[in-house]
Amino acid sequence: MNTARVAPRAPAYSYGWPVFVLLAVAGLFYVKWFPYYHRAFTAEATHSIGASILTGKAASAPAPSFAAALDYAWAYGKAIWQALVLGLLLGSGVQALLPARWVARMLGRHGFGSVAAGGLLAVPGMMCTCCAAPVVVGLRERHASAGGALAFWLGNSVLNPATLVFMGFVLGWQWSALRVVLGVLLVFGVGWIANRFVAPQDAAAADARIAELVQQQERSASMFARWAGIFTRMAVRLVPEYLVLVLLLGAARAWLFPHIGPEVTSSVGWIVAFAVAGMLFVIPTAGEVPIIQAMLALGVGVGPAGALLMTLPPVSVPSFAMLARSFRPRVLALVAAAVVGFGIVAGLAAVVLGF
Repeated sequence: MNTARVAPRAPAYSYGWPVFVLLAVAGLFYVKWFPYYHRAFTAEATHSIGASILTGKAASAPAPSFAAALDYAWAYGKAIWQALVLGLLLGSGVQALLPARWVARMLGRHGFGSVAAGGLLAVPGMMCTCCAAPVVVGLRERHASAGGALAFWLGNSVLNPATLVFMGFVLGWQWSALRVVLGVLLVFGVGWIANRFVAPQDAAAADARIAELVQQQERSASMFARWAGIFTRMAVRLVPEYLVLVLLLGAARAWLFPHIGPEVTSSVGWIVAFAVAGMLFVIPTAGEVPIIQAMLALGVGVGPAGALLMTLPPVSVPSFAMLARSFRPRVLALVAAAVVGFGIVAGLAAVVLGF
């Protein structure tokens, strides 16, 4: 008796990568690439991309209050909600749509190669630090190396080509050049150092976990059901704490930036203070450009403005909270210290170079 052989069924996730690529390209085109293309012409023609989200048209941030918190959260939310939804879709899609070994092969190694890949993949993303965070969560769940994931996270905002163009037209191309030079050192330097923290036993455990993830994907009955489940869990875990922290920072604007005017000189003290405040505060993509423009117009020294150039975009309290489970505390402490350090260097460089 002859028994017909049944060909093995392809894994459910085998066509997930084209879905993920289509989502990434279409989503980024709609949310980032197309709007920023037109915004660049506005920046060239008017030398402005809007009012400062920190102070609006006023000369200083509003006093801490519930109204100030709501006003900032509303303005910030209107600017980033589409990118945040896309970030959650991509972050969950990394886990549900891409084969586990793909992420490990590209970003999972603990040498400089994964750091370079993460930084280069970040350039077309153009997301703010909080909108990139869900994607980083997904990458870390698929055991991307700490350095590769950090390079992707920081590179999205620091090496954003659209922001660099806006900055050149609005502030001057010397500011863009300073951002590029220090941004490359920050993104790839922090990633490389973070990968030095990995112990051999951690690398072995990650390899074992990847093999387990591959088996889980092969047993998964429905790729899209799994994607929906991961998306829901990520949104429930990340969004509430994110909203609370944005509200708190919106209310505390006047405490973080108590003085905006000629009294804020380019002294080392002010540079350090603005570097720390910029590292903590949260802004939408390219929000640092009108903030710095408004501050310079009000007489703030170029030193504090240079510090904000490097500290406002890459990290914030909400993005640190979103990634608290994805990195060890010492790695996040390294990132915070590095961002502040590069902010201080940028402020001093702006003074020395006569910006």
